[in-house]
Amino acid sequence: MSNAITVKLTGDEIEMLVDALEVDLEGYVEAAKEARANNKRDDVDTFTEAATRIQALMTKLQDLIED
Repeated sequence: MSNAITVKLTGDEIEMLVDALEVDLEGYVEAAKEARANNKRDDVDTFTEAATRIQALMTKLQDLIED
């Protein structure tokens, strides 16, 4: 596992990162659907894993945003 890095960000900056991750997530979800339709099992696994990791990071960042 990677070492933790401390970065100071404003709430707005975190929201920008979350927005960018949402777009990235959508791309991986779509790629997984296409790979599934084309019977490319390895690609499905890769894209699904990426989407899962992005979702986890998004959740972690969203928890830091003050309501």
